[in-house]
Amino acid sequence: MPITFYDCITAPSPRRARIILAEKNVPHEVVQIDMLKNEQRSEEYRKVNPGQTIPALKLEDGTVLTDNAGIAAYLEAEYPEPPMLGTTALEKAEVATWQWRIENGLGMSVANAFRNAHPMMKGRALPGPHDYEQIPELAERGKAQIEHFLKGFDKHMSGRAFVAGERFSVADVTAVCFLDFMRVTGRKLDENTPNIIAYRERMGERPSVNP
Repeated sequence: MPITFYDCITAPSPRRARIILAEKNVPHEVVQIDMLKNEQRSEEYRKVNPGQTIPALKLEDGTVLTDNAGIAAYLEAEYPEPPMLGTTALEKAEVATWQWRIENGLGMSVANAFRNAHPMMKGRALPGPHDYEQIPELAERGKAQIEHFLKGFDKHMSGRAFVAGERFSVADVTAVCFLDFMRVTGRKLDENTPNIIAYRERMGERPSVNP
């Protein structure tokens, strides 16, 4: 049985796994789950992932990985080329550090700004099997956090080709996906983020990022 990737073409989280699969040229089948139709909450998908989140990666032996951290770790171990979690001890630490900073500083901020404000997310402020009401104050805080992150990240990217180390890594994957998805909050890159703009343009040259 081949690897099966459960994807949603419009969402940032499965896009992260999709880019890694493409970078490592991993043979797999794809099943699209339409989140706009709440297919992630269907009985059929709950059998795959009871947590009702996307992505999910079903391995050849039937094991299902249901988060990006686990998927990245598995693919790095099974398909080590090209390396995307770092090779030296210091590079691994740098990639892990920036992965964490981007997920928390940008990813969570975008999620809070979007899920606590958009009408489509009413009653669904958090992903998963449980319903949570929106908290408008979290949306406003998320927007403020986005600004703080972008200011610091633009300084970090001055003179750098990649987020961490000297090669494309999972930290770049996470950065690109959340920078792009940031548009759902109404925030776009502008003249205040010239280094991020240049970085995003370079990343756009990679087939995995813009297939």
